[in-house]
Amino acid sequence: MKKIVVLTGIIAVLSLFSCSNKKEEKAEVVKFTVTNAALIDTSFTKEYVSQIKSVRNIEIRAQEKGFLQDIYVDEGQTVHAGQILFRIMPKMYEAELLRAQAEQKAAEVEFLNAKTLSDKNVVSKSELQLAQAKLEQAKAEVAIAKLHLSFTEIKAPFEGTIDRIPKKLGSLIDEGELLTSLSDNSKVFAYYNVSEPEYLEYETNIKGRGNAAVNLKLANNQILKYSGKVEVIESEFDNETGNVAFRASFPNPDKLLKNGETGKVVMKVPVKNALVIPQKATYEIQDKIYVFVVDKNNILKSREITIVGELPDLYIVRSGLSQSDRFLIEGVQNAKDDDKIKYDYQKPGEVMSHLKLQAN
Repeated sequence: MKKIVVLTGIIAVLSLFSCSNKKEEKAEVVKFTVTNAALIDTSFTKEYVSQIKSVRNIEIRAQEKGFLQDIYVDEGQTVHAGQILFRIMPKMYEAELLRAQAEQKAAEVEFLNAKTLSDKNVVSKSELQLAQAKLEQAKAEVAIAKLHLSFTEIKAPFEGTIDRIPKKLGSLIDEGELLTSLSDNSKVFAYYNVSEPEYLEYETNIKGRGNAAVNLKLANNQILKYSGKVEVIESEFDNETGNVAFRASFPNPDKLLKNGETGKVVMKVPVKNALVIPQKATYEIQDKIYVFVVDKNNILKSREITIVGELPDLYIVRSGLSQSDRFLIEGVQNAKDDDKIKYDYQKPGEVMSHLKLQAN
């Protein structure tokens, strides 16, 4: 009986010792790796939604009222400068020209008679001057009639591509009515908006910028094979958005780009003293990016940060983190707010050396 009691006691002690070991294993603190953000001079590419416009795009409108007698072109056709596009029935304007020319001839005869009589002192010089004024007025009427007649022929002011033609043959056209549009697509402009901080970096960091070359990503996510150049920056910021408009030009010898098309301008944005952190040190919740910062008591606190740009393996931080803040780079998925941790510190340079992108 005593042997049974002693054996039972030994088993109980061993059981307690085993439970104690398990609790100690559970209570063992996991070690994390922390670091600081690095400061580097770098640049990153950013995409800006853009609207593409032809270098020249105009509306072709009627300058005279009348019936549309002839259409010499088709939609989508390429035309050259001076080519006749439309003709508005010219009969009335031809008649007006004939009347004006007849009045000019009558005024010429009247002027010659007045001059002959004036030379013989039969009429006064004032009557001669009056006859001359009538002749000049008649000549002006002829010029106006010719101009109105010329307006019945609508010609292309430059080489380009014809857009939609809404009116058909025989339509009654009012003065100023739209006949079609003409686009010169030999070169195109891409307009896009840039934030104030990016604008300031672009303007001041000339060395980092190198040149104003940009690329254009098309709607099918393909990059246009011709690079463009930033030519114009508007003089004022939009008060509502805080952005300023840039204009880049792109050559278009293949006529691939057309007026009204959309795309994304891919621009290299230089950043001086950029605060960068590894992407693996972050996590996302509802499209917001967070890191775990380690406070002075070694307690984890999640903190939201905002990102200005991305590099391979790195984020460029705009706000929410300072260079002195220490944050987790390993074990982020297993960390929780208010956890007290033990950690190994790794210098930012060492962390960067294992990433794809080095400091520029």
